[in-house]
Amino acid sequence: MPKAPVTLCDDENVRSNFLASFTAKEADAIMKKVDNRFLVLIGLMYMIKQIDVNNAANVKVLQVGEPTNILTELNMSTNQYNWVQSIYGIAYILFETPSNLVLKRMSPHVWQARIFFCWGIIVACHAAVQNRHALYALRFLLGMFEAGMFPGVIAQLAAWYRTDEMGRPVAWFFTIQNTSNIVGSLLCYGISYMNGVGGLSAWRWVYLIEGIITIFFAGAVFTILPDYPKSPRSNAWLTPREQEFIEVRLPENAPLTSDPFFSAKEIVASLRSPLIWSFMLSQMLVNFGNYALTWYLPTIVTNLGFTALPKNQLLNIPPAAAAIGGLIFSSWFLGKAYIVRPLYIMFIMTGMVVCFVLFFTLDSRIGIYIACILGTTFTSSYFIPFWAWRTATLRGSTGSAFTLGFQNAIGQVGTVTAPQLFQQKWAYSGYKQSFAIAAAGTVAAFFANLWTWWLTRNTEYDVMRVRRLIRQAKKEGKVFHGDDVKVFEERGFFDGLRKRSDVEVAVV
Repeated sequence: MPKAPVTLCDDENVRSNFLASFTAKEADAIMKKVDNRFLVLIGLMYMIKQIDVNNAANVKVLQVGEPTNILTELNMSTNQYNWVQSIYGIAYILFETPSNLVLKRMSPHVWQARIFFCWGIIVACHAAVQNRHALYALRFLLGMFEAGMFPGVIAQLAAWYRTDEMGRPVAWFFTIQNTSNIVGSLLCYGISYMNGVGGLSAWRWVYLIEGIITIFFAGAVFTILPDYPKSPRSNAWLTPREQEFIEVRLPENAPLTSDPFFSAKEIVASLRSPLIWSFMLSQMLVNFGNYALTWYLPTIVTNLGFTALPKNQLLNIPPAAAAIGGLIFSSWFLGKAYIVRPLYIMFIMTGMVVCFVLFFTLDSRIGIYIACILGTTFTSSYFIPFWAWRTATLRGSTGSAFTLGFQNAIGQVGTVTAPQLFQQKWAYSGYKQSFAIAAAGTVAAFFANLWTWWLTRNTEYDVMRVRRLIRQAKKEGKVFHGDDVKVFEERGFFDGLRKRSDVEVAVV
C-alpha cells in the first residue's frame, strides 16, 4: 500500500522540520529525477519550435538567384518576404495569453502535445503553397498554433524549480534550442541536394520533412512530459514524500498543484503590478534587436561571400556554437550567485550594444562575421538570467500563466517589427541603417532593464542571499530550511540606492 501524501500546515516550524528531515544527497536524488524528466525534453521542444520558426529565414537563401528559390517561385520581393515573420508574430501576440490560461485546466502534457501536433501539420502544409497570400495565411496559423508553448513551459517549471535554480532548466531550454540553428542549417544544407526530387523544390522539402518530424514528436510530448508535482501522472515516478518535498521547498509565490484552475484576482493583481509592464518593455526591446539579427543572419552570412551555395548554410553554425558556449557559462555563473541576476544582465546588454554598433560601423567582411558570432552569443545568453529573474515575482498558477503569456505576447511586438527594418531601399549599404535602428532599440532595452532592476532590487538581493545559504547548507550535507525569499512583503535591503546594514534589515 502506498503511503498517503504528507500534508503540511502553514506553520513555518512544520515546514522547516520537514525539510530538515532530508539530507543534501536525498534532495539531489529527487531533483535529479525531475531533471531527467524535464531538461532534455523541454530543450528538444524548444529546438523543434525554433527550427520550424527560423526555417523561413534559412529557406530564403536556398538556391538563391535560381528559379527554384522561394522568392522566385512565389514571385515575392524581399520586402514582401519580411512579412512572413511579422505575420507569424502578430498571431503569436493574439493567441499567446488565451493559450497559457488553458494550460492548467487541460494539463500541460495534453495541451503541449496538441500544440505540437497542430503546428506540425501547418508546417508540412507550407510545402504546398503556390503564392505569397497562401504563405502569409499559413504563417498566421503557425503563430496561432505555436502560441503558448514557450510561456507554458516556463510557467510549468516554476511549479517544480525554485527561482534561484531556474537558471539550470532555462539554460537547458536555450542551449538545446540554440542547436536549432546548427540542426536547421545542416538540414537545409542536406535537403538542398533534394532540389527537384519528386518534382518539389528544396525549400518545399524542408517544410515537408520538418513538419512530419514535429507531428511525430507530439507523441513524445504527450507520453513523457510531466504535469505538476502532485498530479496523478507524477505518482509513477515520485513517492508522496518526494512530491511534498518538491512543493514545500518552493518560495511562497510559486504555483502549486492544488491551486485553482482559474483565479480572476490573480490576473487583476498582475495587471496592477508595474513589474509586468517593466519586464514586458525589457523583453520587447531585446526581442527587437535579437530578431533583427536572427531574421537576417543567414542573409548576412550569404552576402559576405565567403563560400558558394549551398555551403553558405554551414557558416550559420559557428554563431550558434558560440551561443551555446555563452549559455553554458551563464548557467554555471548564475548557480554560483556571485552577483544579482540583473547586474549580470547589464554586462550582457553592454556586449549586445557594442555588437550592434559594429554592424553599422564595420566594412570588413571578417569583422562583420565576428560581430555576428559575438552578437548571437550575447543575445542568446541574455534570456537565461532574464527568465530566471522573471520567475522570482510570479504569483500563483493563474497569475503565473497569465503574466508569462501576456508578457511574452506583447514582447513579440519586437519580433513583428524587427524584420521590417530590412527594407530593400537600405540594401545598398549592407543594411547599416537597419542595424543602427536595432542598436538604438537595444540601448533602450538597457535602460528598461535598469528600471526593472530598480523595482525588484530587494527581491533579487533576497534571492542571491538565500541561494548562497542553500549552497552553504549543501556543503554541510544538509537541506536549507531557514527563512526563504519574501515576495508578498519583501524585505527592505535597500533604502533608495543605499544598501542597509544587517542590523537595519530584519531577517527573521
